Amino acid sequence: MTDKTAGGDVRLAGISKHYGSFTAVHPLDLTIPQGSFFALLGASGCGKTTTLRMIAGLEEPSTGTVHLGDREVTHLPPYKRPVNTVFQSYALFPHLNIYENVAFGLRRRGIKSVKKQVDDMLELVELGQFAQRKPHQLSGGQQQRVAVARALINHPQVLLLDEPLGALDLKLRRQMQLELKRIQTEVGITFVHVTHDQEEAMTMADTVAVMNGGRVEQLGAPAELYENPRTTFVANFLGTSNLIEAEVLEAGGADVTVSSAGTTLRLPAARCSTTPKAGGKLLVGVRPEKMSLVHADEADTVAAGRNQIRGRIAASSFIGVSTQFVVDSQVCPELEVYVQNIERDARLAPGAEVVLHWNPEHTFGLDAAQDIDAGIETVEEGA
Repeated sequence: MTDKTAGGDVRLAGISKHYGSFTAVHPLDLTIPQGSFFALLGASGCGKTTTLRMIAGLEEPSTGTVHLGDREVTHLPPYKRPVNTVFQSYALFPHLNIYENVAFGLRRRGIKSVKKQVDDMLELVELGQFAQRKPHQLSGGQQQRVAVARALINHPQVLLLDEPLGALDLKLRRQMQLELKRIQTEVGITFVHVTHDQEEAMTMADTVAVMNGGRVEQLGAPAELYENPRTTFVANFLGTSNLIEAEVLEAGGADVTVSSAGTTLRLPAARCSTTPKAGGKLLVGVRPEKMSLVHADEADTVAAGRNQIRGRIAASSFIGVSTQFVVDSQVCPELEVYVQNIERDARLAPGAEVVLHWNPEHTFGLDAAQDIDAGIETVEEGA
């Protein structure tokens, strides 16, 4: 569909954006590899859309430069950049049929023979049979694919997607996530996708930049961010984390031993975002699905070497695939545990005394100086 060797990386060097005394984006260095699906993820007002608009040329950076491949484009107007943007409002021309909507960019550039390119593009987005329909005759997901086709037909180096699925219902969003990923893989163009939806970013992107307060908190592959968060914000914003305040008993080897409310826990030193020191504080993290739960009467069935916490079930909710438990303990109030519904123990009900246990390898450590609740208050609507 397009030449995968053309273009090059998107490089942002020291770019920032100030509006009077307000800093929307603090100085930022970011390289978006050519041909990747890259997501800027964060809650409302974190600076992700402003960053996207600076790549598009819709905002002038206060400092820094924007490069597309070897070419600096910082001061070029949007129409002179090899970039196209798809917004949440698809902005299709209501009076033109789908074929003419897609052909519009080519016709504007004076290209006469557009049929093959338009047909190919409609086939790519699986809308060939809808070519003669008007936008209002299509579903939201189909309109979104028309908007993508119209942007891609100009063969941009980079396609920018600003909350593109925000107007769709949940089922359609999930379907479109897979569609956009398929299209990106087929055309090989760099996609930069802004979203506040963690699942959307994790499903679609090769690389995710988690933004908070105008800064990139952490950058990496979705699995890396989820398994090894480096800050409390990332740990809480991407899924759910149980964060336990603990004191370091032993450090220096491959394992770190900590104590919390008289309970001893272990974790790998390699999974600590800070260097733990004996006598110091550490936030010990574990994801709810990594934990197992047994009734206190069966505590002796827990294998030696596993981390263990005793507590009492405060609440439980059955959600089909799993049961989600909230467990109160001296170590940490309201520990969350997700247990798959394979063999359900009827005794595991609110009020029951239980033992939580998990493999120490599934534990991570964070700097205890951070706000333990950062990232929990997420906002539904992105900005």
